[in-house]
Amino acid sequence: MKPKITIIISYYKALTNLQLILQALQNQSFMDFEVILSEDDANDETKKFLSENKSKYSFEISHTFQKLDQGFRKNEMLNKSIQTSRTDKLVFIDGDCIPHRHFAKNYVNQIIPGYICEGRAVMLGPKFTQNILQSLTINDLSSCSLFWSDSNKLKDGIYFPYFPLSFKPVKGLVGRNWAVCKQDLLAVNGFDMDYIYAGVGEDVDIEWRLKASGLKSKSMKNKAIVYHLYHPKSYSEDKVQKNYELCNSKQKENHVKCLKGLQQLVID
Repeated sequence: MKPKITIIISYYKALTNLQLILQALQNQSFMDFEVILSEDDANDETKKFLSENKSKYSFEISHTFQKLDQGFRKNEMLNKSIQTSRTDKLVFIDGDCIPHRHFAKNYVNQIIPGYICEGRAVMLGPKFTQNILQSLTINDLSSCSLFWSDSNKLKDGIYFPYFPLSFKPVKGLVGRNWAVCKQDLLAVNGFDMDYIYAGVGEDVDIEWRLKASGLKSKSMKNKAIVYHLYHPKSYSEDKVQKNYELCNSKQKENHVKCLKGLQQLVID
């Protein structure tokens, strides 16, 4: 039987993070989803872990990966994951983000054609993150200790799905937590694979193209929450600037349907 939503995890060499994410997904209040591990690498450790453990989970796990690690190819792997997905409702999280217990429950009915669902994250501090990684348990995420920790954006961690706690619009799509209908992604040719550096390409670019095609934003703040594990920045500001320059040029040329996306994807 086909699941109702697909949760795509962008992942790169962080197996402990993945174990915590899968633990959180196994604990969801709504379980009718599939998971695609979108790995920007070909890592034997990941393959071994999935081979030995994926039968323990109540949801199907598919694994897309590169044959060779050619550097940052996140958008290419996301396009492959879109092709692999079996549902019309796609949720995107990063491999350093642990979903709240009601994450899937709140997304399933909010993903409709014509809208981008934009969630937010609690930014866990270094000490709190270290404790979770060492204990390999997510129990502290639902305890008061989180609010006395070294973490930031704690207001975004207040679970309140009934009505907005703020009427300020969310400011931009954040690639670590968002969702959209597959048909709307197909209409803009998916993710633009011209971006080969981290930042901008997997969120700023896809957002402007989806909105230019007519989509509107829908806030999932305080409804679909993720907890972002702390880590030092893994990309340089000069490469981010190169991505912004590339994005600006694409906007000027009005490439709403990108020229190197899903339709240009080479099937392995």
